[in-house]
Amino acid sequence: MLNYILLAAAPQEGGDAGGSGMMSIIMIVALIAIFYFFMIRPQSKKQKEIKKFRDAMQKGDKVITAGGIHGKIKEIKENVIVLQVDDNVKITIDKAMVYPSASDAIESGADIKNAN
Repeated sequence: MLNYILLAAAPQEGGDAGGSGMMSIIMIVALIAIFYFFMIRPQSKKQKEIKKFRDAMQKGDKVITAGGIHGKIKEIKENVIVLQVDDNVKITIDKAMVYPSASDAIESGADIKNAN
């Protein structure tokens, strides 16, 4: 009985056993390429745009925080920003939590929730 099982599992001479292994590798490579072009690449591109925006921020720019607070930049320090929210209201916020538009803040908030 054992000999029969081993003979049935052995590849046939002249068969297509090598071709199916190659097809599996091609499918795996294609799947990785699809993930890269549809998921990883757009996300890294978006992160580069946000980093470029943060590096170009200046006093007087209007921004929105990840928490939804709209304000005007009064002062930029190394890792923090002082935002003026109202006439006599200033808050200090981490530079990484400032976005150029509401849609960027919403998308980032969803990414933070998904990570936790």
